[in-house]
Amino acid sequence: MDGEPLVRWPWIGSHLGYLSSLTADHAVIALVPVAVALVLAVPLGLACTRFPRLYQPLAAVFNVVYALPSLAVFVVLIPYTGLAEMATVMIPLTFYAVAVLLPTTVDGLRTVPDPVRQAATAMGYGPWHRLAAVELPAALPFLVAGLRVAAVSSISLAAVGALIGRGGLGYLFIDGFQRTFPTPIVAGIVLVVLLALAVDLLLVLAGRVLAPWATRGGAR
Repeated sequence: MDGEPLVRWPWIGSHLGYLSSLTADHAVIALVPVAVALVLAVPLGLACTRFPRLYQPLAAVFNVVYALPSLAVFVVLIPYTGLAEMATVMIPLTFYAVAVLLPTTVDGLRTVPDPVRQAATAMGYGPWHRLAAVELPAALPFLVAGLRVAAVSSISLAAVGALIGRGGLGYLFIDGFQRTFPTPIVAGIVLVVLLALAVDLLLVLAGRVLAPWATRGGAR
């Protein structure tokens, strides 16, 4: 890259559509698994709260999955889900996100004191009504915190998928490296960071809207 400037702005200007397309693809690959993981983590967290002995084995399994190198998992899935397919990247990212969300869900549900549950039951709340009105609202700040970590991690890991043909902004890293052309690499890094910051900010705002009491409690 001797003599090559770090950023060629004319290249950026002439590839805005391409960069937008890669950013949108990256967002889908990274964030759909987080949404699916939330759907899985909440019932699993409820089960672990109701049956405490279930939590440690489940957490151990997901921690082992989380420790596996993402590229190795992508390669193992290729014979089953196909090369350059979204599913090959999104399935591991879903498991990684569950590994983050499960502990925060359980911790949030455990913050509800038993007397509060008993009082809700005495007031005529059935299990589902109590869950919706008492338990999930108490767990919401923990869920938002877990979602922030899971989303940012997923956005970062999704770029690795470019090595097996489906990685959104990760293509820019490969393209820049192969051509010894740093501009796509810099653009990819900036866009990944901006996407992560934007999603994190949206989750923070969502948490303040859905659980304003948590913000007031933190301020006090």
